[in-house]
Amino acid sequence: MNDRNAAGRDAEAREPVRGPGTRPSPAVDPADLAAVAEQLGRPPRGVRRVAARCPSGHPAVVETEPRLADGTPFPTLYYVTCPRLTGAIGTLEGSGLMREMSERLASDPALADRYARAHERYLEQRDAIAHVPEIARVSAGGMPTRVKCLHVLVGQSLAEGSGVNPLGDEALALLAGSWPTGPCAGKSG
Repeated sequence: MNDRNAAGRDAEAREPVRGPGTRPSPAVDPADLAAVAEQLGRPPRGVRRVAARCPSGHPAVVETEPRLADGTPFPTLYYVTCPRLTGAIGTLEGSGLMREMSERLASDPALADRYARAHERYLEQRDAIAHVPEIARVSAGGMPTRVKCLHVLVGQSLAEGSGVNPLGDEALALLAGSWPTGPCAGKSG
């Protein structure tokens, strides 16, 4: 087999499949990209749009490409960037909440069903942008059977609104005392 042909097939396999109905990448305001870079302390990767904002107007959640520019599959569609929010979510994660939520999923069929629908919605939204075979049935955050990352669940709730991800909504309700409150500097620090 010709090495050049094999390399070409490998590159083709890494290309997202964009069929009818896929969403093209919208233009992202350079000021938003600069704010996200400041929040993250590094250049952002694969940002498609700001999906949710802090009350101060700074980006809080970005929607990302399912495949990064370097070819890496990226399953996290909604990425939380607000430092105040990420810190508050981290505190919740450290409290044992994810374990408690996972246990509830195992014992509450109605909650498990709603969470599975959130997982399916996540996959549908990401596939509407581009189908990436390596992550075809993988969402993020532990969905659909456990809770592994509250950042993902909160990101989905903020980006898509309440009622989509029940556990993201619960986490947001628990954060109400710490976010969104007070002035936001828009960056970590």
